[in-house]
Amino acid sequence: MSDLSILPPRCFWGVAPAVIATSSRDGVPNVTYLSQVHYLGPRRVALSCQFFNKTRQNVAENPYVSIHMYDPVTLEAYEIDLRFLHAETSGPLFDEMAVRIQAIASHTGMKGIFKLLSADVYDVSSVEKVEGFLEPHLVTGPAFPAGGPERRGEIRALQVVSDRLNRARDLDQLLTSLLETLRVEMGFEHSMLLMPDESGAKLFAVASRGYGESGVGAEVEIGDGLIGTVAQQRKVLRLSDVEGAIRYGRTIRDEATKRGGPELAAEIPLPGLPDARSHLGIPLLVQDRLVGVLAVESKHPLGLDEWHEAFLNIVGNQAAIAIDRMLDDDEIPIHATTPPAPAPPALAQKKRTFRFYKGDDSVFVDGEYLIRNVAARILWRLLTSYLSDKRTDFTNRELRLDPWLGLPPIKDNLESRLILLRKRLEQKCPDVRIPSRSRGCFRFEADCAIELVEAS
Repeated sequence: MSDLSILPPRCFWGVAPAVIATSSRDGVPNVTYLSQVHYLGPRRVALSCQFFNKTRQNVAENPYVSIHMYDPVTLEAYEIDLRFLHAETSGPLFDEMAVRIQAIASHTGMKGIFKLLSADVYDVSSVEKVEGFLEPHLVTGPAFPAGGPERRGEIRALQVVSDRLNRARDLDQLLTSLLETLRVEMGFEHSMLLMPDESGAKLFAVASRGYGESGVGAEVEIGDGLIGTVAQQRKVLRLSDVEGAIRYGRTIRDEATKRGGPELAAEIPLPGLPDARSHLGIPLLVQDRLVGVLAVESKHPLGLDEWHEAFLNIVGNQAAIAIDRMLDDDEIPIHATTPPAPAPPALAQKKRTFRFYKGDDSVFVDGEYLIRNVAARILWRLLTSYLSDKRTDFTNRELRLDPWLGLPPIKDNLESRLILLRKRLEQKCPDVRIPSRSRGCFRFEADCAIELVEAS
């Protein structure tokens, strides 16, 4: 048979690595593992070419190769005969295959070394299932749970997501309801949404589900690791066996170190689950401008399917537009009948000591790190105004006009910084709160006495 349709799509997800066999002009064989087999159609595939000098040499002399692929669920094997057509070193196909390798290389400190050289395109000559590869009692059959989010009605879920995004009062409610709806309606138990900081060089998590306190506030350099690569390349990235891919990258790193190559960068820790097996990153774009990254993980190697990628891509497009709209909205004035803010608490209550370090713009509460950078300066401004002027009501607009905060004039991400500050206070200092009153307006509340200390 000469059609790849007999293979389950999961054979191409990289969970079970494929093997390629080539032969020189003189008939000397060479067998090695492949990083990627990219499906292009029932009669065509693209193979990743990285370090395989002998494989490349053999293909140049003899364009006929054979690969073995494996179903990661049933472990059944397929033998596929191919004929080399051409190699692509740029363009959409190359970029799509390169982003996966780039993400793993970045995470393992191999950026610029462990990379895709070319996407080699092959015609399919024949496809055969390898009979007798497994003992009969080992074949589990096709009915095997993927272990990830089930299809619980994508149209209904899209309807709910769209409705919640449209009804969100502020950015915090928008992001919280988005991740919660994905959890309830689609079963995505582990997700986070990250947004760029003022410098545009980092992402920070402003909302998360399934990570406890470790989710909100996590930072990622753009270009580093899986999430950073999604942000840099503006491309969707789905990895079906993160652990195996990273293990492969570490093996290459060890070999490069033994051979005395250039000094390698340190391995970058992944934010999120330490035992994640599947990962999906969606760039949130308005035109080509990045407003955030939606990241979803699963503990199962087959936990995220192709339809999850398509579904979250649609959700991501809607979320990007909603976030961008929310960042641009002006404040809604507080209604005249809004009840007055409570008076500051009596000094007899529990005392909290906030210390602001001017050298690195960080704030500690009772000796424990709380927050830094722009969000820290915002908190310090609120604290000093609360103590000196007895102020409890603030607006986003006045913060934007405050030159000491250092917000950029365009797309300042103030709302996302307020969300981060609000959640960090909930985690580390629940006696102090900054609840939203209406869009663009919030209140400072404290159930404790406050002492402020400035340090260099």
